[in-house]
Amino acid sequence: MKLVVTGGGTGGHVYPALAVLQTLIANSRWATTLDDVTWVGSADSVEERILQQEGVRFRAVSTGAIRGKNPVALVRNTIRMGVGYRQAREMLRALQPDVILATGGYVSVPVVLAGRSLGCPVMVYLPDMEPGLAVRFLSRFAQKVGVSFDLVGRYFPRDKVVVTGYPVRRALYETDKARAREALGLATDDSPVLLVLGGSRGAHSINEAVRGVLPHLLSLAQIVHISGFDDYESLDAGRNRLPEPARSRYHLSAYLYGQMTDALVAADLAVARAGAATLGEFPAVGLPAVLVPYPYAGQHQEANASYMAERGAAVIVPDGELGIRLFPLVQDLFTNHERLQRMSKAARGLAVPEAAERIADVLLSLAQERSRSS
Repeated sequence: MKLVVTGGGTGGHVYPALAVLQTLIANSRWATTLDDVTWVGSADSVEERILQQEGVRFRAVSTGAIRGKNPVALVRNTIRMGVGYRQAREMLRALQPDVILATGGYVSVPVVLAGRSLGCPVMVYLPDMEPGLAVRFLSRFAQKVGVSFDLVGRYFPRDKVVVTGYPVRRALYETDKARAREALGLATDDSPVLLVLGGSRGAHSINEAVRGVLPHLLSLAQIVHISGFDDYESLDAGRNRLPEPARSRYHLSAYLYGQMTDALVAADLAVARAGAATLGEFPAVGLPAVLVPYPYAGQHQEANASYMAERGAAVIVPDGELGIRLFPLVQDLFTNHERLQRMSKAARGLAVPEAAERIADVLLSLAQERSRSS
């Protein structure tokens, strides 16, 4: 099965599809090899960096954001979309895919439109609790729309909706906690581990809140801090000023590629944005979380965080209150072991281990239907 995958802008648009690709390639049932897969995204992007690490063939097309832009930028980005559409048509003619999987982000728009103009079936997968502008638009052209939870189906025609769950890498279910800590250079004693991350691009307000109370946090736990590239140098300078043994308890990275699974498995608590990945990856490892929704994400992160919090798997802290509330909240959670365990159990109860297989089945079905009708 020849497959084109498109989506990007954040890791939340990339990692679910990567989990599906791993499933497709791992089992001959889906008749797909790595050579059959091409990812189409934006040049010099999050998705390009991730896919280079994964060894997935990557091609770039032109695109541009539409929402919230001034008139000049809107015209410029609309022109870029048109260029991207022509690039995608030429690319798809050469690749001759059997099916397209789109996970959102503006780069997926010209690819899906080009694919449909050439008669290629499309499945859109929505990782969030609410669809963004691109997914809402693309769902009109898709044969199937995959959603993680039944309640999300209300945004789309019911005959298109497939409730799949959130696909995550199998390693999240299979990696041993002690081995993950050892791989990250963490102490393997009973010292708890706090994971701090702001998504694939980092989060400045979370970084600043951690910086403000870092010595106090290190008195509670070892910290794995994935800062993003913008704040990494200043945070690293602060780390170098820490006395031992506090410095050895602070594990700072701009980004983790191959070891992100280890970081999630090793952690006892996360402080994070509420991007789509929190809906799948945190439940897969039973990771309780302090979620800090990004206030300019079009309410998607608010919806994601609310879903987790209402089910007892997370605590929500507004972005503007994090500096004041971070340390006392983390301290309370690490000292209240029963509460932390309840949150972990609630998170794990939201996991759907077979999600990637469900999406793979839909893709194969669409490809077979096209083959029979051609």
